[in-house]
Amino acid sequence: MRNLNQFADLTSGVVYIHAAPVALCPHVEWALSSTLNARADLKWSAQDAEPGRMRATVDWAGPVGTAARLTNALREWSGLAFEVTENPSEGVDGERFSYVPGLGLWHGLTGANGDVLLSEMRLRAMMSAQPDSLGLASELDAALGTAWDDALEPYRMGGVGAEVTWLRQRVG
Repeated sequence: MRNLNQFADLTSGVVYIHAAPVALCPHVEWALSSTLNARADLKWSAQDAEPGRMRATVDWAGPVGTAARLTNALREWSGLAFEVTENPSEGVDGERFSYVPGLGLWHGLTGANGDVLLSEMRLRAMMSAQPDSLGLASELDAALGTAWDDALEPYRMGGVGAEVTWLRQRVG
């Protein structure tokens, strides 16, 4: 596989498969392995928040932009609920991608502490587009991914004590 960003700074992140049908688990592993060019041998466990579904968590290391590539690979299966994070690195904000069936994909930039970052210009555009505080509050909720956080929170709680696997992309 051609490395698209071989000179970028390295970073790390986490893939949280919050809920996957059992039949998709091998496909998820294949997609992660293919994207990272590293074997993904995930430790699957039952998702207590949704019986009949499985969950897994994998830490990864690779070049900046890997989270977007992982997200694109996982979006192939609309039945998955997942999150992919990328930690900030020198000169680059972190990212979080959240996917929930029925809501679709949400993306936000994150700071070193994991908070979602909204730029000044984006905030000004929201303020000028919304005539009242209720409209602005709705815009801010959408920008912060509140609906995705609300939908994923029960799945997040189902992962307490679950095993984590490490994947490292070969670079260079």
